Amino acid sequence: MSEAVYDVIPEEPRAVARAAVAAAFGAVRATSILPITQGASGALIYRVDVNDKAYLLRLERKRDGFDDGGRGYVCMRTAAEAGVAPPLIAADSAAGFAIMEFRPGKSLFDYPSGRVALMRDLGALVARLQATPAFPEVGDYRAILTGMLDSLIGSGRFKSGLLDEHRAGLARLTEAYSWDATKTVSSHNDLNPGNIIFDGERLWFVDWELAFRNDALIDVANLANYLAPTDELRDELLRAWLGREPDRFVRARLVLARQLVRIGYACLTLIATAGEPRAEPDGDLSAPSLAEFHQMLVRGQLRMGAPESMYLYGKVYLNEFLANLSKPEFEQAVARAG
Repeated sequence: MSEAVYDVIPEEPRAVARAAVAAAFGAVRATSILPITQGASGALIYRVDVNDKAYLLRLERKRDGFDDGGRGYVCMRTAAEAGVAPPLIAADSAAGFAIMEFRPGKSLFDYPSGRVALMRDLGALVARLQATPAFPEVGDYRAILTGMLDSLIGSGRFKSGLLDEHRAGLARLTEAYSWDATKTVSSHNDLNPGNIIFDGERLWFVDWELAFRNDALIDVANLANYLAPTDELRDELLRAWLGREPDRFVRARLVLARQLVRIGYACLTLIATAGEPRAEPDGDLSAPSLAEFHQMLVRGQLRMGAPESMYLYGKVYLNEFLANLSKPEFEQAVARAG
């Protein structure tokens, strides 16, 4: 097959793509390369066919200040060896590529036996991830989030004082959510539906850029925010993860962990769009609800990954964070988790 199959890849990373295929398959050539555009990953993702078998090629475009390059590859390899991520064929953190077995994704909302079964299997897969050799350490997640929010406020992106309630809320949350560095575990830290693949037989976690050692409830909180809208589903998720019935303390910490995740997503997405020019600081946090935002994605009114969509997404989570601070459930969780 002609080298023309690589023409679908932008010119700059094309040589890296060739090197990746050579590292994985030697002299055997790729017969087809097709872009995969779903999701909000900053990487270039392609399906590569070799010897009538499909693989996934991931090419980094750039690294932000949070990603040290090597950490994500260590986490991805550890997860693959544990059967949590798809089998890894070749990876090079310095060159910025990874090739793994391709797993075609089916909708999580069509999961066999329904949402309860999905919660059970996701909880079990998180427990499997957390049983691996511990990922590299980055630091206290609460302090990381505080630094991110301070950076966002200091950027001048928003009008002075607009995020004061968020800062005060995070300070209170940080005080209420105790931290024990000796109990941190391998964590994906970005378990949104776009990073979970159901291949028709089982679940896999993918995209490990934000992975590091973290509090054990953070991945569970991500899943609860995205996929477990009821107390019953959240309890099913906790039960599968713990291997026992969750008590009031664990349920309370989950409420607080969900808040940490909300402000984390808000800061992450808004900082990622900080390069987009604005005539003056934004003084308006108006945004659709999270459910409305997802419907806009489904209807094609927004495209996940587009700067304007991500900016709106950040506002959605700023509002979600603030709204949940004022709920009785939050006050009860602060009292019970302390």
